[in-house]
Amino acid sequence: MNTQPSYIPKEHLRDFVAIDFEAANAAYTSACSMGLVIVRDDTIVDRFYGLMKPVPNHYDWYNTKVHGLKKSDTDKAPRFPVLWFQVRDKVEGLPFVAHGMLFDQHVLRSLHELYKIPYPNYPFYCTHIGSEKYLPDLENHKLPTVAKHFGFEMEKRHNALSDAEACAVIAMNIF
Repeated sequence: MNTQPSYIPKEHLRDFVAIDFEAANAAYTSACSMGLVIVRDDTIVDRFYGLMKPVPNHYDWYNTKVHGLKKSDTDKAPRFPVLWFQVRDKVEGLPFVAHGMLFDQHVLRSLHELYKIPYPNYPFYCTHIGSEKYLPDLENHKLPTVAKHFGFEMEKRHNALSDAEACAVIAMNIF
């Protein structure tokens, strides 16, 4: 019996949202930036990037080292609901993809829960696991490596929009 894992779509995805969060600390609610790339008919049609005030509002040294964001960058940023209400209608009914989807899925669900926003149980698919399945001979399955395989050079690693765009390119090629 050959069953398809739930983190890989059963059919080709023509329409989806690639999402990426960067976090200030270990809490799932500590997202400090969000990047979204919307794909319709196998074409990127919209991009969104926003900084947000994390909860709790403190930055771990390691997280800042990874993405470069610090407390002063987000002190005057809006909370998640302000950003989400800007994109909610655009992503309604679409599945989500993320590279290492469990993190981004937990962040999105946790932020909805924190702010008491109904969560419509978005389908999520993982480009990391998908790349391992469909591209087993790559030297590794890190986001920049897989994106480069498809001709996408990442200019800014761990920038939520850049990471979401790389993820979208990967998903358009493997899903």
